[in-house]
Amino acid sequence: MPPRAILVLLAVLPIGGAQAQTPVRYINPAGLSKPTGYTHVVVAGDGRTVYIAGQVAFDSAGQLVGSGDFKAQAEQVFTNLRVALASVGGSFSDVVKTTTLITDIKQVPVLREIRARYFNQERPPANTIIPTASLARGDLLIEIEAVAVLPAPMQLPTR
Repeated sequence: MPPRAILVLLAVLPIGGAQAQTPVRYINPAGLSKPTGYTHVVVAGDGRTVYIAGQVAFDSAGQLVGSGDFKAQAEQVFTNLRVALASVGGSFSDVVKTTTLITDIKQVPVLREIRARYFNQERPPANTIIPTASLARGDLLIEIEAVAVLPAPMQLPTR
């Protein structure tokens, strides 16, 4: 076989036992508010990596929960994260990274108290806390986005 033919053959063979990729999935769970211009949950083509958009203190109807109350808003954010994770068969134990935006750095102890009820304290996810002057709306006090890795690829529903 000529050397050029070998190179062409190698170029089309999968490397390292690569598995077929499933399509990227875009999910807006019923228990979360209707998004405007974004998707709440995106599952990567590997079927395991899950990206959850920043969750704020909106209930499923899009109404703010806990106006002026950081603790109430944080509780709603974690409720929303739970809904997002459940929509792909995941849980808080699958979360590997969070990014937390807060408008008042003095609320970090309250945030830590609430987070401790949701994440395994022996193996908490990586986290970044970013203080910010404001969020998408002036009455929002906290927003958390997350990345999770499911233990097995998400199964596509049968039709």
